[in-house]
Amino acid sequence: MQLQNKRIIVTGAFGTLGAAVVQAALQAGAQVAAIDRADAPPENVDLENAHRFGGVDLSDAASAKRTIDVAAGALGGLDALVNIAGTFRWETLAEGKLETWDLLYRINLRTAVAASQAAITHLKRGGRIVNIGANSALKSGAGVGAYAASKSGVMRFTEALAEELKERDITVNAVLPSTIDTPANRKDMPKADFGKWVKPQQLAEVILFLISDQASAITGALIPVVGRV
Repeated sequence: MQLQNKRIIVTGAFGTLGAAVVQAALQAGAQVAAIDRADAPPENVDLENAHRFGGVDLSDAASAKRTIDVAAGALGGLDALVNIAGTFRWETLAEGKLETWDLLYRINLRTAVAASQAAITHLKRGGRIVNIGANSALKSGAGVGAYAASKSGVMRFTEALAEELKERDITVNAVLPSTIDTPANRKDMPKADFGKWVKPQQLAEVILFLISDQASAITGALIPVVGRV
């Protein structure tokens, strides 16, 4: 995928998927700003060629706007925003807490809304926004109600924003992964068949396609990326 000179902001950029997207975008010729709540990437993650912004609470509107504005300035403009910031909790309703629903709403949905609101002032015609939904939000299960609800919100937000920005020729899409092959997921599910899971690099390739010029006719799409799960 060629993204020569595209200027891209990635949130949740210090995590496994975020880092994969940043690295793939850099290899494709893009300029990238990497934003994360963590102060710095893990030692084994190389993001040296990206503009890095750590310690950012994207659920706070003022913080999101300030950081997106500075990041877009550092890039010399903005062509695409990739909203990856998010988290997961497994918790049944009977034994869980209402605070978990608030947490997942704030981290999975509110961050995407706040970052997008800040970014659309910088995006010109042909701009791109890509969100991360979840395949489990299409049909939820026990223990993932709060997560699925927050990701369903991301999906409806994606559709609404796509309609809102059509006349500006800005596309808004979401990918819906199943289980992503990350060290954390392997640790939590050691008996699973990891070979069936979606690799971060595979998901990154789909995201980069949606950013590319070749995807100009796609907007409001919710695209499952489920491997062989």
